[in-house]
Amino acid sequence: MTDRKAQLAANLAQVEERIASSCAAAGRKREEVTLIVVTKTYPASDVRILHELGVRHVAENRDQDAAPKATACADLSLTWHFVGQLQTNKVRSVTSYADIVQSADRSKLVTALSAAAVRGERELGCLIQVALDAESGERGERGGVAPDGVEELATAIGAAPGLRLDGLMTVAPLAGEYAGRQRAAFDRLMEISSRLRAGHPAANMVSAGMSGDLEDAVAAGATHVRVGTAVLGVRPRLG
Repeated sequence: MTDRKAQLAANLAQVEERIASSCAAAGRKREEVTLIVVTKTYPASDVRILHELGVRHVAENRDQDAAPKATACADLSLTWHFVGQLQTNKVRSVTSYADIVQSADRSKLVTALSAAAVRGERELGCLIQVALDAESGERGERGGVAPDGVEELATAIGAAPGLRLDGLMTVAPLAGEYAGRQRAAFDRLMEISSRLRAGHPAANMVSAGMSGDLEDAVAAGATHVRVGTAVLGVRPRLG
């Protein structure tokens, strides 16, 4: 086993233990939570090692990093998640490799994603990114739609050809009433999810929690956690 593979295996084992312990504490089954490894700034070689170690869900937040990496790993059985703020001029590229876009947050983006998915003859899963720090009608500092805009966007995604409404995503806010209160933020997201599922029962995916707060997300009921640093280590940003 190479040094890098041994390092990633050890890191994955630690994250797995954290998820399993959190599930046990919350009275949940381990299989209720899916680990997504965020591989931004890391090379395709790491993605290959992660696949060897059993990881099947990976995420990227910049198309310029993701597109060549997805191409280099096209032979692997992976589900690719796009988790970054997405500009409409990057949509065609992103829809060529992403299976799920977790950052749908405005109608213009939904329209662009739908057109690209239809053009590529693909069905694209979408999560609505909820900005818990956003006022009504505004977007969050790190993207996302205000809670009161979720239903309108859900209806648009549900009616859009080529798109599938899978659920919700959030990033713990750095400002506002939920700053520093990750558990409260994730509990709020679960409330919004419950309301969403009343009208869209298949939209049951809840993506929340990262390396520093995955326990809070699991306790709240998240179905997916997005972990980068705790698995891959700290690496300087590229570009």
